[in-house]
Amino acid sequence: MAILRGGTRIFGQDIRIGVPRDKSLVNVAGDKRLKRRPGNLGSTIGQFIARVNEGEGVARPTRYLVKFFLNKNLKLGKFGANKSFVPGPVGMQMEQNDYYTSAEMQRNIEMMCNKVTMPSRDLLTAPHQTYGPKREMPLAYTFNGTIECTFYGDKYLRQRAFFEKWQSHIFSEDTHNIKYYDDYVGHMDIYQLGASGGENDRDRITYAVRLEECYPEIIGSYDYSYGSTNELINVPITLRYRKWRNLTIDDINLATIGKSTGDVPTVKAAKEFGLFGGLLSKLPPELQRAGKQVLEAGKRNFPIGRITGGKVTPPFPPIA
Repeated sequence: MAILRGGTRIFGQDIRIGVPRDKSLVNVAGDKRLKRRPGNLGSTIGQFIARVNEGEGVARPTRYLVKFFLNKNLKLGKFGANKSFVPGPVGMQMEQNDYYTSAEMQRNIEMMCNKVTMPSRDLLTAPHQTYGPKREMPLAYTFNGTIECTFYGDKYLRQRAFFEKWQSHIFSEDTHNIKYYDDYVGHMDIYQLGASGGENDRDRITYAVRLEECYPEIIGSYDYSYGSTNELINVPITLRYRKWRNLTIDDINLATIGKSTGDVPTVKAAKEFGLFGGLLSKLPPELQRAGKQVLEAGKRNFPIGRITGGKVTPPFPPIA
């Protein structure tokens, strides 16, 4: 609501001016509030926000990806000897002696992993005492050795069959002999992904571990029930590994991370072109608006302006 409002007709147009109550948007580019650094770094909450900003936000448990690197001796996908035995989506049933390639099955498994546990690492200690209270001295390190995962199962439960086929390279169902260890172990990567920013940063790997000498130890069970009409089948898998290592710790030390304070927005003032545009920029905001209305009305009413629809009115360029 303006404090003072009035109007008149110029070139047949109603031109109104007024003095507004609020002038906070008169000089946006020069607003001192936009030049302030967000947060008071001297306060406790300010220091906390600064630490979060330096890490570009916090990690989220829903932003992850798993990837399998299978043993070169494994040829996955050949689930049966003939087409009638091997199920698959319409148009993708396998002919005799055909099989899903390892790359296709791996992508399917990696996409269907809906839960995975980040591995732990422990130090084994032994008591040592010379004088005074004893000390627990590390003597070795160990890993939990297992990873729990669950996978969405499609209509054909190909995710379960994938791990069944992997296990078939560990032992023989006919002779019950266990095969060579180096012929079936692979490794598995777990990636933490970014959680904010643009699309490129959102899917950027920010942390990664590799589980070495990995193989499926347990293909878990699940229940069928008439009361589970709206539930999905989750295939539980327990993977055994020997050790894990961090794939990103060296790179993170050299990486460029965030700032302790957020970015201050950059506000650019609109440019005023032309003779009348420069003159109008010197007037108060209320008169600037009225002056622009007069010039626009004149452009439309001058003969050249009528012909060109007001787009060109020599020798004056358009008013910003």
